[in-house]
Amino acid sequence: MDMAGIFATDAERWQAVTDRDRRAEGAFVYSVRSTGVYCRPACGARLARRENVRFHATPAEAEAAGFRPCKRCRPDLGGGGRAQEAAVAKACRMIETAEETPSLAALARASGLSRFHFHRVFKAATGATPMEYAAQLRARRVEGALGRAGSVTEAIYEAGFNSSGRFYAEAGARLGMTPGAWRAGGAGEAIRYASGACSLGRILVAATERGVCAISFGDDEKTLLEALAARFPKARLVPGDTKFAAMLAAVIASVETPARGLDLPLDIQGTAFQCRVWAALRAIPAGATASYGEIARRIGEPRAVRAVAAACAANKIAVAIPCHRAVRADGAVAGYRWGVGRKRALLAREAGA
Repeated sequence: MDMAGIFATDAERWQAVTDRDRRAEGAFVYSVRSTGVYCRPACGARLARRENVRFHATPAEAEAAGFRPCKRCRPDLGGGGRAQEAAVAKACRMIETAEETPSLAALARASGLSRFHFHRVFKAATGATPMEYAAQLRARRVEGALGRAGSVTEAIYEAGFNSSGRFYAEAGARLGMTPGAWRAGGAGEAIRYASGACSLGRILVAATERGVCAISFGDDEKTLLEALAARFPKARLVPGDTKFAAMLAAVIASVETPARGLDLPLDIQGTAFQCRVWAALRAIPAGATASYGEIARRIGEPRAVRAVAAACAANKIAVAIPCHRAVRADGAVAGYRWGVGRKRALLAREAGA
């Protein structure tokens, strides 16, 4: 059915926007003069005033009028957004099942898109370029293989690398420590940490040389340190210095005043799928939320709602990877590693309540 024919008048289009009518997807986009952005009809952002809204047949038309795409609903994927999401999902499967990482040209050709457009769409959906996504996948395979294989060399080939040189060139940076140290539970590695008090209880921040690997809430420092030690049982936990204390202060400030934002280097350790979910979480602005289903659609895996929820639950870097902004389809707040009460408090604070 031609949706453009159904939403032919401005009155019909405005009604579709106020109803968040997903049937209008691809029929038009709308721009908001007061913010300078344009959105999909079903965008979950706060409804703009009618006098500030204009309608456009295509994203290109909106951009030609001087508007930029909304970072929440990504209207720059255009009316063919669903097809492009499917193309991204197909590319992810190609990367995940290939013995050798497919070239950008091969992935674009399989998707039916130009190399430039495919690269742009893939990064918008996953938060990583195709090559970064492949590198994350290989690193996660290495982590699993290091726990099973009889030696690091065996793990290298089990993870899909065809030479040890290529592995060591990539995997050390992705693991945040040497492969041998990861296999040995962090043996020989120093992980700095600091904890302090905030309005949500005790908070602990820990980091490897690569970046922050944990931000945790709890009731006491002892329990938080025990949990960190359990993740890296053979690592050396080192109290942070004055510079590290400043990092802790920045995290606490972002908890108390979300508008300040938080931009820290992160040592993200998860599966390729988890990394895609966490990238999508980081794209949700403070004061907004997204359902697990919406996040699944944004990463091109609309049926993976439960897997998205599981990835949110597996996140160990609170606030910096804002899994508290993921909610149920009905908007209900549930499922938070550090307690639903803390999740509600974070959301209320970000909403300005």
